[in-house]
Amino acid sequence: MFYNLFNQLSEVEKRFARKENQLFPYLEKYNWTGPSQGMWAFHDAIRDIFRQVRQLLANNDYDDINDLVREIASELGSLMHIEEHRLFPNALDLLSEDDWQEMREGDVEIGWMLEHQPVPFPPEEYIHPSQDRKLRRLPFSTDDRIRLNEGYMTTEQLNLMLQFMPIDLTYVDENDRVIFYNRGENRVFPRSAGIIGREVKFCHPPKSVDTVLQILAAFKKGTQDSSEFWIDYKGRKIHIRYFAIRDQDNNYKGVIEMSQDITDILKLEGQNRLLNWNDDEQEQTKEAKCPAGFH
Repeated sequence: MFYNLFNQLSEVEKRFARKENQLFPYLEKYNWTGPSQGMWAFHDAIRDIFRQVRQLLANNDYDDINDLVREIASELGSLMHIEEHRLFPNALDLLSEDDWQEMREGDVEIGWMLEHQPVPFPPEEYIHPSQDRKLRRLPFSTDDRIRLNEGYMTTEQLNLMLQFMPIDLTYVDENDRVIFYNRGENRVFPRSAGIIGREVKFCHPPKSVDTVLQILAAFKKGTQDSSEFWIDYKGRKIHIRYFAIRDQDNNYKGVIEMSQDITDILKLEGQNRLLNWNDDEQEQTKEAKCPAGFH
């Protein structure tokens, strides 16, 4: 019973993520940057307590769990008080209806802690599931091609390739603004459309901002071209790398951040040169010819 309730309470992470990646960027557009720093740090403090409880549960150590859960309840109560009396009233005054409507799409990507999706405001026109609103909004024809260094791709193909890459990609331009992230179902860290155009210093927890700014400064000076970290996150090993982007004249054009779950990669041993699909899948494909280059 406790595990179920605790896991449900842990879904508050989605609420935090929506505020950090959705609401805060819009508030920044109106020059209210306080929540991006102070409240995000408050979120991280609560996240730390959740991690402590999970660690105690994993170690079958139940002595301090009650005190930690009470601390979570107290911190969440304080947070909700700040939201109700300061954050949300000010946000309602600052943001327009268009802002809230734009925000809704990113909210759907991140999700809600509640079981049922809340009713949107204003009510949305019913759209049949077979109609993909995002596809209808794409500003290109599928006949168009983008010329790359080696080859040509439609915009759709390029987006799909980036989407299905098993790596989180975020591109920050030379003005320290986020201009791109790849959207995939298995991202390590949540992202939503609200970060596009956002200053990168507001896209990281306050405790990480100084490190990020130090990396950017070194890249701009040309003293460094890359930086990497690895952390434990939700029981997985995450490899995070930053690479300076420069044009042919060696002018700084920004940085690309790559995050990858390498937990299973670290377990690899020896070699595997054989296809390890099950027998049914192999039976369906055994007559296919080997494509050129696959040996």
